[in-house]
Amino acid sequence: MADAPRDTLFDAPPMGDQERMVEAMLFASATPLTVANLAARMPHGCDPAEALAHLRRRYDGRGVHLVRVGDAWAMRTAPDLGFLMRNEVVETRKLSRAAIETLAIIAYHQPVTRAEIEEIRGVSVSRGTVDQLIELDWVRLGRRKLTPGRPVTFVVTPEFLDHFGLESARDLPGVAELRAAGLLDNRPPPGMGPALGEVDPDDPPPDQSELFAD
Repeated sequence: MADAPRDTLFDAPPMGDQERMVEAMLFASATPLTVANLAARMPHGCDPAEALAHLRRRYDGRGVHLVRVGDAWAMRTAPDLGFLMRNEVVETRKLSRAAIETLAIIAYHQPVTRAEIEEIRGVSVSRGTVDQLIELDWVRLGRRKLTPGRPVTFVVTPEFLDHFGLESARDLPGVAELRAAGLLDNRPPPGMGPALGEVDPDDPPPDQSELFAD
């Protein structure tokens, strides 16, 4: 008579071991991992979501934190210790004023079409500006809008959220915070800036405060 199958054949490893698996994968990964990514690599029956919750509590208050980046998770240096890493910066990329404004519009108004970006900025958006943001992996193409012509939309990426330490786009600062930080100043009234259709100048666009409207 054949032996009966063992009840423990598909038993999941203890939660402590699952935490160690998740910890190892997050430290080894160059990009944030989703719960689905983790589950696909772990033994049958594991619960990566619960392991993440335990791991996050275990790292609370330490030099490295477990942080959420969109729908994914990653290990990151504690914010107050970031100054220790400044010598590790290899490359600094400076965005043009046009790229910064375009990125801000996409972040605050996503999903947004090129025409909508141009309407808010008051000037044309050059292809090079959008290409630069896509090359940085901060912006990607979204779904086509259900309007005549089915224009493509733009949205920010998990890499953008990760770079700026945001869990989601809802964590972007509001108008009051931007004004308090001196990042939102008075702009010329409509009609005082460049005309609609003019290609990206370096001068600030008119009424840029619309950029950050709720």
